[in-house]
Amino acid sequence: MMTNIPQIPLVKWADLLVAWLRKDAQWFFSPIKTLLDGFVSGLSEILTTIPPLLFVIIIVGITIFITKRKWGLPIFVLLGLLLIQNLGYWEDTMLTLSLVLTASLISIIIGVPLGIWMSRNKIIQDIVTPILDFMQTMPAFVYLIPAVSFFGIGMVPGIIASVIFAMPPVVRLTNLGIRQVSTELIEAADAFGSTGMQKLFKVQLPMAKNTIMAGINQTIMLALSMVVIASMIGAEGLGVEVFRAVTRNEAGQGFASGLSIVILAIVLDRITQALNIQKHS
Repeated sequence: MMTNIPQIPLVKWADLLVAWLRKDAQWFFSPIKTLLDGFVSGLSEILTTIPPLLFVIIIVGITIFITKRKWGLPIFVLLGLLLIQNLGYWEDTMLTLSLVLTASLISIIIGVPLGIWMSRNKIIQDIVTPILDFMQTMPAFVYLIPAVSFFGIGMVPGIIASVIFAMPPVVRLTNLGIRQVSTELIEAADAFGSTGMQKLFKVQLPMAKNTIMAGINQTIMLALSMVVIASMIGAEGLGVEVFRAVTRNEAGQGFASGLSIVILAIVLDRITQALNIQKHS
């Protein structure tokens, strides 16, 4: 009968592994924590030091440039950022932005080369694909457990959890984009004697850039979606305000801080999409 089958001591094995890593792998985790803590602290300090009005002008100017003077998005960016400033969530927004940018940058630095590797090696694709499936199906809250275990409380575990949660789209779409490059173009590059690196940088990546940018866009959005969850382990920013409003049942504060997150998400989403359109044109 099923009741006679001994229970697999999975919980005990996991606890032993975590305890061993905490004790004997700090040589690996400590430098990562120090590096990420210094980077995100420096970035957040820069963003919070810039006067809000100057920051708004810079972002609106960038938006006007990448949209080629189409005024819809720049006007939304202007009004949205000014609303955040008016609601009193500017500093929290900058802290959130520093977390999102750091997590997205790490995801892109790791994810794009990994996607390229997958596209060039089917064995690597067969190995990495189930890992990506696991990363995407695992509930986001679960990522907080190892992040806190190895990196403590603060912004760093929030970044680590965000990277794990947000990386799969950029890996998958980089792999997909390169694999969708027509074989005729690849054969033409081979006929002209192109090396592997020349084919990658002059044919495959330029042809796949729209798909890769779509993956980057999704990665940024997923990193931002971790903001509220990461606030539970000490990540500063708008997530803290939302979490505080939920625990105190303060609907007004929850709506205002949530609206700030929505505005930031729309701004990041539309700017990355506009950047992709500009590159395509």
